[in-house]
Amino acid sequence: MSQDIEREKDIAAGSRSATSYQFPPLELVNALRGEHEGWVTDVIQAFGELTLVVPREAIVAVCTHLKVAPGFEFDMLSDLTGVDRGPEEEPRFEVNYHLFSTKRYHRMRLKVLLNQEDTHVPTVTGVWRTANWHERETFDLMGVIFDGHPDLRRILLPDDWQGHALRKDFPLRGYEPYSLT
Repeated sequence: MSQDIEREKDIAAGSRSATSYQFPPLELVNALRGEHEGWVTDVIQAFGELTLVVPREAIVAVCTHLKVAPGFEFDMLSDLTGVDRGPEEEPRFEVNYHLFSTKRYHRMRLKVLLNQEDTHVPTVTGVWRTANWHERETFDLMGVIFDGHPDLRRILLPDDWQGHALRKDFPLRGYEPYSLT
């Protein structure tokens, strides 16, 4: 057991020191903040990862800039997912955009915070086509509505499914007639 723990520590130390997976230098983040003051509300650096908290109104402009601006070139949206922090939390929902630069080997996460009463966020399908599927999945399972999405409908659950299965307040056994009892 202890050998496994030591092996995991060695792997983690190696991944932190790998030059091919550096997180973007903070100078780029500072340049982004300097160019567009309201685009980044918070910067979180933890576990070797960089997260920028972005207002929902600016997400399309930020994504477009990060994709095409020299020095950034985040040309790949590797994942887009929703998080339900729980009904007792405010803001309750997060939409996380995981970006990767195939030219610079940088990774970055963008986070948009949404409250329970207004789960709307603009679509980024115009920036990355792969966002189409990811946004549909997040809509289907979390109930986040992506304004301007070209085909926002359920993708995994049946069309007549009630609710959103990955929300923390969704019943464990589902609603009737899909109940397992």
